[in-house]
Amino acid sequence: MSTQTRVRLTPEEYLAIERNAETRSEYFDGEMYPMPGVSLAHAVIVTNLTIELGTQFLDRPCEILGPDLRVKIPRSSAYVYPDHIVVLGEPDAEDEHQDALLNPLILIEVLSPSTESHDRGLKFALYRTIESLREYVLVSQTEFRVERYLRQDDGNWRYSEVTDPGGSLELASVACRVPLSRIYRKVDFERAKRQSRSPSSPPSTTPH
Repeated sequence: MSTQTRVRLTPEEYLAIERNAETRSEYFDGEMYPMPGVSLAHAVIVTNLTIELGTQFLDRPCEILGPDLRVKIPRSSAYVYPDHIVVLGEPDAEDEHQDALLNPLILIEVLSPSTESHDRGLKFALYRTIESLREYVLVSQTEFRVERYLRQDDGNWRYSEVTDPGGSLELASVACRVPLSRIYRKVDFERAKRQSRSPSSPPSTTPH
């Protein structure tokens, strides 16, 4: 039985390909991994968070950036696409292309069946190496559940979870509060659960 040799790419080769691609791919350890498609619930939650945090940041030195901007992980040379990036102050880009951010303060991922283990595992391990990062948020799309990891002064991460529909996501590093009712506005949980169980859901193509 023959085996296919996988071509390893340098970060520069990845960026040259990615900047001309019609679809997004993340980059880990010399390989590109196509991003899976998103569900309706996922898209609605991302939009809700953009509106809620964007409104709160209007008159503050904070900015929320969407899922089409890459984050560079300096210690591993990985490139990833979070669902949201929150920056405090001036965004610091890797180069003149201005398409890979170096200084996220908060990273937010909306969990999907095909990416959840990756978001909780390898991706969070990489995110923890970013010196500027202070909070990491995971948002379920099938129930009222938002999880947050907050970096402590000693470098450890404190975990908290909100599942009460009347509760709020607290973002300590920017002194913001977002009610779960606003995060999940117009989200149909039953439809999201059916889709998450569907065999037609795209398989994970990211490393675990």
